[in-house]
Amino acid sequence: MVETHEKEGKQCMEKQSTIIEDILSKDNLNRAYQQVIKNKGAAGVDGMECEGLLSHLRANGTQLRESVRNQSYKPMPVKRVEIPKEDGSKRKLGIPTVKDRMIQQAISQVLGPIYERKFHANSYGFRPGKSAQQAVLKAVEYMNEGYNWVVDLELEKFFDTVNHDKLISILNKEIKDGKVLSLIRKFLVSGVMVGEQMEETEIGTPQGGNLSPLLANIMLNELYKEMEKRGLNFVRYADDCIIMVGSEMSANRVMRNISRFIEEKLGLKVNMTKSKVDRPSGLKYLGFGFYFDTRAHQFKAKPHAKSVAKFKKRMKELTCRSWGVSNSYKVEKLNQLIRGWINYFKIGSMKTLCKELDSNIRYRLRMCIWKHWKTPQNRAENLIKLGMNKEDAYSIAYTGARIAHVCSGALNYVITNKRLASFGLVSMLDYYTERCVTC
Repeated sequence: MVETHEKEGKQCMEKQSTIIEDILSKDNLNRAYQQVIKNKGAAGVDGMECEGLLSHLRANGTQLRESVRNQSYKPMPVKRVEIPKEDGSKRKLGIPTVKDRMIQQAISQVLGPIYERKFHANSYGFRPGKSAQQAVLKAVEYMNEGYNWVVDLELEKFFDTVNHDKLISILNKEIKDGKVLSLIRKFLVSGVMVGEQMEETEIGTPQGGNLSPLLANIMLNELYKEMEKRGLNFVRYADDCIIMVGSEMSANRVMRNISRFIEEKLGLKVNMTKSKVDRPSGLKYLGFGFYFDTRAHQFKAKPHAKSVAKFKKRMKELTCRSWGVSNSYKVEKLNQLIRGWINYFKIGSMKTLCKELDSNIRYRLRMCIWKHWKTPQNRAENLIKLGMNKEDAYSIAYTGARIAHVCSGALNYVITNKRLASFGLVSMLDYYTERCVTC
């Protein structure tokens, strides 16, 4: 029996030692290359664009593979880019070189399937076949099972605070190939270029790297194993995690205990100013809000007020009368906005909202058309072409009334919803009705 265990252990070690060769296989590297090209993205610190990667690999591919194999490969620092956030702060992203992105992608393609079977079913971020919508639907399911107190945990700058030693230690539980672990650590400590200044990265994994999402899932899986051990119902997408419990007292206890585990065992920090215990009605999760439907006697999801406000802001930008593009181009961009927004929020209840937004979009588009006609003479002629009698057309065109008054009144009768649809404008209500998945 002892000999059998020793033999199995030896076979396991031998299998693990081939991981680096799996990463460096021609098929895996080719898939990684294709994915990097598909993702596009900006150049890193070396200035190489995605279009230049193929010629570089043709000239240096063999040397690249060998340098990774003999551990002489050294990733370049990532280029720091700051993206504005809604709250006025900035999200720090790191752009690796396209060559480093390919190697990271190759690692992710091999390690991903190894860890996928170990991840919790309620972890939905950066996983094949998983989505934010599924996470929201699962949260609604828990709410309707009576777990209607929410522990909303927010990790403070998660990607910037990951402890390298803890992460490597977690990886080492599953990955026994020292070359792979060494390569990953090299990426973690490769540094960041901020302008012309090089900064060391003693902690953190840069957002923007192909490997970072998988490493985040591996790190946070330790938290979810702990919550599963405690019998907690949770839903997680990326670093957005909510825990559903049945009472306020339980929620406060869970907040204290899980926060302590995150900070003491994982070396991460909980943002206590943004983390909270709340009812579903006070929750904003992945852009969704939640409410109790008294008729259906159940909780449902809907686009959060902040998400709606963000949509309206963008819609107003696309229907700005002073924007010097054709109305057909405005309609094209509006349709992209509408389709994208509905496809994301289609699991929410929002028929009334869609009607309201449809009306607002059409009103603003009519204003654009009226502005485009420019002169009273041209406006009168266009109104006549659209079927208005001559007397009324000239009366409206030369009235001097404010554009808002005209577009909310007489213009509705000639530039009808049907005409706007024939012009190509997508109806939010119709598009939602065709695709909605009510919860």
